[in-house]
Parts: sequence; C-alpha cells; structure tokens
Amino acid sequence: MAEYTHVLLERSGDFATVTMNDPAKRNALSRAHLHELIRAFEEVGASDALGVVLAANGPVFSAGHDFADVAGSDHATVRSLLWTCTELMNLMQQIPQPVVARVHALATAAGCQLVASADVVVAAQSAGFCLPGGKGGWFCHTPSVAVARSIGRKRAFEMALSGDVVDAQTAADWGLVNRVVPDAQLDSAVQDMLERITRGSAESKGLGKQAFYAQVDLDQPKAYAYAVEVMAAASQLPDAVEGMSAFLAKRKPTWQRGR
Repeated sequence: MAEYTHVLLERSGDFATVTMNDPAKRNALSRAHLHELIRAFEEVGASDALGVVLAANGPVFSAGHDFADVAGSDHATVRSLLWTCTELMNLMQQIPQPVVARVHALATAAGCQLVASADVVVAAQSAGFCLPGGKGGWFCHTPSVAVARSIGRKRAFEMALSGDVVDAQTAADWGLVNRVVPDAQLDSAVQDMLERITRGSAESKGLGKQAFYAQVDLDQPKAYAYAVEVMAAASQLPDAVEGMSAFLAKRKPTWQRGR
C-alpha cells in the first residue's frame, strides 16, 4: 500500500477502511488531504476488496474545506481545489465497491458532502450534519449538489440557508443517513451493513453500482431505456449465468469473486 500522511488505509479480510486521520485540524479537507483520499480510493478500487468504509479519527468527522488553502488564494486556485474535491466525490461513486460512511461525529460543509456522496451511511446518535456557509460568507455551493440529491431540494436548501446542524435521526428521516445507532454500537453496525451489502457477486454489484448512478437522475423513459440495455447485457456475464443456474439447481452459487 502507498504511504499516506493525512489518511490511514487498512485492509481486514474482504473489506478496506479509509480513515481521515488529521484530528488536530478536524479532518479539514486540504488539497493534500483530498489528494490522499483520491489515491486511497483509487487503490481500493483497483483491489479485490469487496467493500470499503470511509471513517475518521478525532472529535469531528470532517470540518470541510481547509480555509488555509482558500484564504488569500486567487480564483483559479480555489476553482482547482473545488474540482479536486469534486473528483473525490465522483470517484467514491465510480469505484466498484460499495462505500459505507462511518459517521461518529459532526460532518460539516464538504464533510457533509462526503457523507452524501457515500453509497450507504451509518451514523452514531451523536453525529450531526450541516452546511454552515449560509450563515457565513462562503455559501456551500458544491456540498449542496450532493446533499440535494440525497434529501431533496427543500430540505437541502433549508440546510444551506440556515447553516443549522441536523441531528442524526433527522438526517436519517430525511434520507441522508441509512441507519442511526447508539455510539457504542457504531462499529458493529458498520460491519453488519458491509456484510449485508456485499453478499453475492462482486462483478454484478460493481456493474449495478455504475448503472445505478448513471440512471438515477435521468427522466423515467431514459432511465428505463438505459437500464434495460444494461440488464440484458448483464444477463450474459459469467456470474449471472452461474447465479441463475445455481437457483434452478437449488445449489449454492460459486462466484468468480464475492461472498
């Protein structure tokens, strides 16, 4: 594995964990930190891991962009930084493995964007979520892209305008979080989620993830037109053939890669 300064990349069995590890700076997403997260997810994406957890060390999940990288910077520099952040958010949805965000504490601004960009989110009861730019001087434009696609326009815009912290249960009710658990149960809940969402063929799941994000924002006729073609082609893949044969023969399937 590559060497990292701001990030820990670990592997345990079938699963990898990418941990933001700059607690003194509240896991602020500096340019260097973003580049390391991109490298880590690229490394996981190219591996045989079946799933990946995005976690964080310290009292905050992530405080969002590091203002030290922004203050005094010119337009082109800030624009480049934001595109680097966007590259990370897209990458999390492009790698074949399901990405589970393990949110133990406050996720704010681009930190909240990370949560919204993960495939699945498990949060501790003490976690919180906010887009604070609305009550400051730099509106949360790019974080709002991901958050609005998770919880809808009205709720996302309320978050963006008010800057208020949304508690974990409300975030779950709104669709930003999949599951909220007592703090002490967070790790076991993340493990349970990983095991449930990585059952079956890894090949099938990777294609399913790619196709899901490709169709989800299309209008319904275009979404069906796309999904029909992908699903028909996918029926010819070795694991699809094996899965159907095993079902008909009432035996356990043997995947090329999977659990």
